[in-house]
Amino acid sequence: MVEIKHKETGELLASIEGDSLVGADLRDMRLNGADLQGMDLTDANLEFSDLVGANLQGATLTGANLLSAHLNDANLSSANLARVRAGTERPANIAVLSGADLTDANLEGADLRKAEIRFAKLERARLTGADMRGADFCHSNLSQVAATRALFIQANLRETDLSSADLRDSHLNDANLVQANLVQADLTSSEANGFTVLNLANLEGANLTDARLRNVSAQDANFRNANLTGVDLANAVLGGAILRGAIVTGADFQGVQLASVTMEFANFSTARNAKIPSYKKNLR
Repeated sequence: MVEIKHKETGELLASIEGDSLVGADLRDMRLNGADLQGMDLTDANLEFSDLVGANLQGATLTGANLLSAHLNDANLSSANLARVRAGTERPANIAVLSGADLTDANLEGADLRKAEIRFAKLERARLTGADMRGADFCHSNLSQVAATRALFIQANLRETDLSSADLRDSHLNDANLVQANLVQADLTSSEANGFTVLNLANLEGANLTDARLRNVSAQDANFRNANLTGVDLANAVLGGAILRGAIVTGADFQGVQLASVTMEFANFSTARNAKIPSYKKNLR
């Protein structure tokens, strides 16, 4: 018998048959504030469960079902959530992790489609190969995350901290990155001919100082009023991109075609290797 108690009061919240919680059926249970620190919940079914404020620090939830679960303000720091099922195309069935602490958590290969993860802490989290299409990370801290080959398509990353994030070979098509912090982020590729995708992404007002975007595909992306100081954009594909009012001091545009790029009010005289078409040289 496994007893689940409240992290502060010690109150018994549930008694589960068996010697462990591996593969346990914990559906629709009220476990808010539960003490599950370090416990093994591999393949457990937590669908519709209330885990608000629960302590899951260092817990193992590999392959667990978190659909429709509520983990607001839960402590999941250093937890293993690899391949966890927390996302779906049906918004009514998503997991809610807003305010959760996922610092140093392992979310590799996790299904987080449309999940609500607002105002959460994900510093140094591992998100390699995770599916985060349509997920809401608004105002969350994702600094230093390892998110290579991840899917952020149509994700809401507005005002998130992605400083020093490893986003190589990821897809951020149509993502909302308005006023996001991407200082020193890596959006290059681990492959010789690979690239990260930012097509249609909205980076208005974002800070990309010293970020690496070499070979990036950012067609029709919006960089209006973004800070691109020192950014490496060598050989990037920027067809149809908007750089109106962007700060491009020291940015490297080697090999970038600027013919279809909107450049008004961006001072390209301070950029490096920018070959500006003659008909654009007098633009303000």
